[in-house]
Amino acid sequence: MRNRMVIIALFGMAAAGFLGGLLLESRIERVQAQAGSVAAFPAVPGQKGGEDITGPYEPVADWPQPLSSLPGHENWNWGAVEGIYAESPNRVFIAERGEEPVLKRPANTPVPQFGPSLSFPTGEVPFRNASQGPVASLPGGGAPGDKPEDAEKLWGGKVGVDARWEHALVVVDASGKISEDWTKWDNFFKRPHAVYINPYDADKGIWVVDDYKEAIFKFSHDGSKILQTIGTPDVSGADETHFNRPTFVTWLPDSTMFVADGYNGTRVVKLDKNGKFLMAWGQKGVAPNETRPGYFNVVHGIAADPVTHRVYVVDRSNHRIQVFDENGKFVDQWPVDPHSSINFLYISADRKLWAADDRNSRIVGYDLEGHLLYSWGTLADWPGGLFNTHGMSVDQEGNFYVAEVGNGRAQKFRPRQGANPALLVGKPVYAAWK
Repeated sequence: MRNRMVIIALFGMAAAGFLGGLLLESRIERVQAQAGSVAAFPAVPGQKGGEDITGPYEPVADWPQPLSSLPGHENWNWGAVEGIYAESPNRVFIAERGEEPVLKRPANTPVPQFGPSLSFPTGEVPFRNASQGPVASLPGGGAPGDKPEDAEKLWGGKVGVDARWEHALVVVDASGKISEDWTKWDNFFKRPHAVYINPYDADKGIWVVDDYKEAIFKFSHDGSKILQTIGTPDVSGADETHFNRPTFVTWLPDSTMFVADGYNGTRVVKLDKNGKFLMAWGQKGVAPNETRPGYFNVVHGIAADPVTHRVYVVDRSNHRIQVFDENGKFVDQWPVDPHSSINFLYISADRKLWAADDRNSRIVGYDLEGHLLYSWGTLADWPGGLFNTHGMSVDQEGNFYVAEVGNGRAQKFRPRQGANPALLVGKPVYAAWK
């Protein structure tokens, strides 16, 4: 009997040890599995080191080429870059607010007259804002077409010294070299804010939104002439024929157009494929905490989903994205970071919504229901850093482009080798051309 009890006890201990071993092994496998899932999180799965500062991309060096490489431009370079659009890898439009002088980062200098422990420039952050004068590119509104002395009063700088109004819209090739010079329109533009091609237009007309000129212009594909003007140039308003500093546009597959109107306006304008006014919606809200649907303070980025026809609108000063159907009926909204300043929206062909967050220096991806998917970016003026990102575009090869107002530059990013494709900003809808 005693021997039987010993055998039973030994068997129980063995069973317990076996069960404990199974549990321990299972726990180890779970930990290993978790470690394996963590290893798949970086933009390039399995990489060692790194911080994913530029996400799944790497910046392309010396793109675009500096304007100072042009004859007669040795002391001048890109100004505040407002818009960018890649028709193809070899035809990329860049819209900027004139040129500004070539500047080198100055030595750090204490400025006690402003307060204790202050110096300029602050270490390790951009030392200039190309969007603010007087040592900046022209902020618009005082561009040629007005007298230089009037521009200087409005802007605070000196034309020809602190900035000059040239190369407001250019085209560069894949190497970053200017391939088309649109300077014939320099005296026409006041502040080109965005540049596009309607993806559903087989003729590929070039659209430019000029917020200080209060209108939207369609140019021929070669830039030789203006084909269409929407709005009343140089006159603001909020009716069927006027805008109040429009910012961006978007299209549905039938070429219905939606206009974000805008900096001073508080509405979205819907136009038919011929540019005829159909309707508008939106009212002025109370920033920065407005939550009522359809109320806006700074209507900025806008994008339309070609499948559901929903229209996504940045209500910038209220730190949210509002969603409507194509007739202005409210559908949804979601908050963004309370310190954010979302400038631009882009819906890729894989139906993700990407946003350029100026203030947080981030490129942010959401699904179309507003769930955060991924973000990357850091404040810097070195290649790959971001400062005041205002526009984005993607070409057919997956190269990613940004327009930076504060940094005074455009940048091109190429996908990193082995990058997780789910984290890349998806390619655009090209319904009318390849």
